[in-house]
Amino acid sequence: MYQLCIDYLTALNEGDLDAVRALFAEGASVVSPLYGKRPAHDFYAELFADTSRSDTTLLNIFDTSEASRSVALHFRYLWTLADGTSASFECVDVFELNVERTKFEKLTIIYDTAPLRLDFERSSNRTA
Repeated sequence: MYQLCIDYLTALNEGDLDAVRALFAEGASVVSPLYGKRPAHDFYAELFADTSRSDTTLLNIFDTSEASRSVALHFRYLWTLADGTSASFECVDVFELNVERTKFEKLTIIYDTAPLRLDFERSSNRTA
């Protein structure tokens, strides 16, 4: 499970769409404060299209027990949008794992969007 989490952050940092998609089970979903609920496959294609650079710094991994199917990553995210605007914030990604604990089935992303929402909407030509 720890390596799965490290692989996730590495794929984000490298902008590797195939690598990040490979970490998710078929039919997996992502719930994001900016993008809403999306199939994981679609979410990452959209995220990477809106991103020119990602740089994550792992702060904590929370895994309650071997029997648990949930794990949370706490990290600092320096997100550079496609237009070059940068935003830095702490976030927590809460993953639900498959029974084998080898793939992510659901991701809920938690962070305060207020400081970056206007830049995000302007960069991606979205409106609230």
